Amino acid sequence: MCELLPGAVGVSSLTVYDTLSGDGHRGGTPHMHLCCTEAYLVAAGAGKVQTLSAQDGYQEHDLRPGVVLWFTPGTIHRLVNHDGLRLNVLMGNTGLPEAGDAILTFPLEIVTDPRRYAEAVALPDGGAPGADATAAYRRRDLAVQGFHELMENEALEQFYAAAVELKRPLFDSWRTRWERGALAAAEETGRQLAAMAASDGSHLRDSRVFGKSGPDESGRLGMCGFLDTYPVDH
Repeated sequence: MCELLPGAVGVSSLTVYDTLSGDGHRGGTPHMHLCCTEAYLVAAGAGKVQTLSAQDGYQEHDLRPGVVLWFTPGTIHRLVNHDGLRLNVLMGNTGLPEAGDAILTFPLEIVTDPRRYAEAVALPDGGAPGADATAAYRRRDLAVQGFHELMENEALEQFYAAAVELKRPLFDSWRTRWERGALAAAEETGRQLAAMAASDGSHLRDSRVFGKSGPDESGRLGMCGFLDTYPVDH
C-alpha cells in the first residue's frame, strides 16, 4: 500500500505529437476517460487543449510552462502542439488508464462496434518504444474526424452511451484495481485519523522513502504523444 504515489495517482511525462492531422492541427488524439480525472502540468513549449464536455461545451485552453489544467471523466480532450509541447500528466485511479479507461472519439459507427473499434485502436507491438508511429497517426486522424462529427451533430450523449457499452466487460477488473488503489489509500488515511484521535500515532513508525531514478519506459506511443512512464505496482 505505501508504495503507491500520493492518493494512488499515476504519473507520466508526455511529448506531444507534432505531425499534422486531417484538420490542419499538429498534436494528439481526441479521447475521454470514463472513471479517471486527468491533470496537465505544462513543462515546456506552447500549445492548447481542446475540450468538449457536457457542462462546458467546446472550449480551448492555452498551455504554456507552469499552467496546470485538469478535467473530470467524460471530458473529451485533444492536445494541439504549437511549439515543442511537453507535459507532466497526473491520472486518478492509477492502473485504470492502462487497463482501458479511455475511449478514442472514432465515428459512432465504429465505437458501437467492438470489433471495428479494436481494429481501429490497435498499434504495432501495443505501441512499445521503437514501434512505427504511422498507425498512431492514422488512428488519431480517424478520432479527429469523429471529434468534429460529435461537435457538428451534438451527439455527445450517444457517444457516452456507446462508450459505456463498449467498456462494460472491463468494469469488474476496474473495480478491483480501484479497491486496491485509490479506495485503499483513502481508507488508510481514515484509519490513521481514527487512531490519532485515540492518541495512537504508531503508523508514523512505518515511515519510509520511495523513488525512481527515471522512467521505466521511454517513448511509448500514447494517444497524445510519446510517453515516458513511471508505473507503480499495487
